[in-house]
Amino acid sequence: MKILAIDTSCDETSAAITDGRRVLSNVIYSQVLIHKKWGGVVPSLAKRAHEERIDFVIEDSLRLYIYNKKNLLTSELASRCLSRPSTSCLSWESEGSLRRSFAQTSTRYTNFFYYLLNDINYLAVTQGPGLAVALEVGIEKAKQLAEKFKKKLIAVNHMEGHIYSCFVQNRQGNPPVEFKFPYLALLISGGHTQLFIFKNHLDYRLLGETIDDAAGEALDKAAKMLELGYPGGAVIERLATEVNNRDFFKFPRPMLKSANLNFSFSGLKTSFYYFIRKLSLNQRNQLIKKLASSYQEAVFDTLIFKTEQAIKKTAIKHVVVGGGVSANLYLRKKLRQLIKKYRGEILFPPFKYLTGDNAAMIGVAAYYKAKKDMVVKDVTKLDRVPRLGFG
Repeated sequence: MKILAIDTSCDETSAAITDGRRVLSNVIYSQVLIHKKWGGVVPSLAKRAHEERIDFVIEDSLRLYIYNKKNLLTSELASRCLSRPSTSCLSWESEGSLRRSFAQTSTRYTNFFYYLLNDINYLAVTQGPGLAVALEVGIEKAKQLAEKFKKKLIAVNHMEGHIYSCFVQNRQGNPPVEFKFPYLALLISGGHTQLFIFKNHLDYRLLGETIDDAAGEALDKAAKMLELGYPGGAVIERLATEVNNRDFFKFPRPMLKSANLNFSFSGLKTSFYYFIRKLSLNQRNQLIKKLASSYQEAVFDTLIFKTEQAIKKTAIKHVVVGGGVSANLYLRKKLRQLIKKYRGEILFPPFKYLTGDNAAMIGVAAYYKAKKDMVVKDVTKLDRVPRLGFG
């Protein structure tokens, strides 16, 4: 069952071809350099970049799929793409020679939509949550293709994709992870911090979520206060590592005494703001590594505490973790230590590109919806839902 999936939920334009849990091709065009100088995503610029790139990204995902299928790649290029099944296969800036190689070989296969018509069984697209003007671009393109080629269309919740990202496989079917329901699902990204029970395929129950800032957003805002640039999470991780991830300043951990499993990071962010406001520029620069480490420790302590509370309340010891913040190696270490304590099992996205926004995870989630015939009944009425929830 081959699915062409599209994701334009925020600042990455992505298209992928999946077959079950296997990713046959995945192309991502990142807008980070566009938004970097503004310190965050600018909606109008994001929409324009999606509109400019979406056709190319879809065609490149089809091209990569077709060439792999027909064995038209040289062994060297094939090994590069199979070992790094993401943007690195078709980087807009650095892989010009690879793109020229594709173009030279493509005389026999110029009509990529012909292959869409013959080889693809379903289309899938992110409906939400996300940036409204960005979601609109992907949805409109998916609707056009579905109507033109008479394909069934599947609408996918972006957070649902992050849950399934932990089970995505490469073309060879690796890693061969089996489902062991039920799971606790911890989703931590720039826009969301949520805990779910993942009871069975497409069966979720929300346990708790952030009532204000998400964990990734809190890290990005702290980085902005420290003038570290955007996105800031990776910079904070690097600085914290240089001082061995220690807690020097004991910033607050909000909502640890609450009876529920909700999160809050706005109080922490405010405390951090007033703390660094008292420092001179020279003091802040001298303490910047310790500040980054202490702030990250406060965010991660909150995540660990709430996850442990969820384990105690549900007695579920298998955990999946998705979203951009899950790429942080120190957080992974802390979560593994927690799960080891309860003799459970924890899964993270197996490839780094799966921690960010990507169409591969959308295609895998869509596969389980296709098996239940959960398709859009009237394609013309499908619309974006920026605050789409589930569970």
